[in-house]
Amino acid sequence: MSLNRHMIREEAFQVLFALQSDSEADIQTVYEAIPHHDEKQIPPYLLTLVNGVREHQDQLDEQINDLLASGWTINRLAKPDLVILRLALFEIQYAENVPTVVAINEALELTKTFSSDKSRKFINGALGKFEKQVNENN
Repeated sequence: MSLNRHMIREEAFQVLFALQSDSEADIQTVYEAIPHHDEKQIPPYLLTLVNGVREHQDQLDEQINDLLASGWTINRLAKPDLVILRLALFEIQYAENVPTVVAINEALELTKTFSSDKSRKFINGALGKFEKQVNENN
């Protein structure tokens, strides 16, 4: 079965969350442990997302910090929310052929699956703020 982009994003979330939880984990083992990863070869877009988020994590985290309300730090965020924000910001800025609205919508879908309704509202607000900042600077 071929994975669609939504399924790949779910797998990227799972890989990144696992690596966030255990930075010493073997990435190949993490890929293989994903529940519906039944492909013999890792989908290229999954590699793009995981490697891209990991490569740009410091920059993404700075951007997330800038989106937080006064008195909040990235360390206070729920780990699933942090991973979802990293994925969305990476896609918005670096993924080819992914409109901002699609990246935001996909982040909200991931939140429905892996987080809470309260988190969905927070992520929607944070990504909306980021989108507004980008539009103002262009």
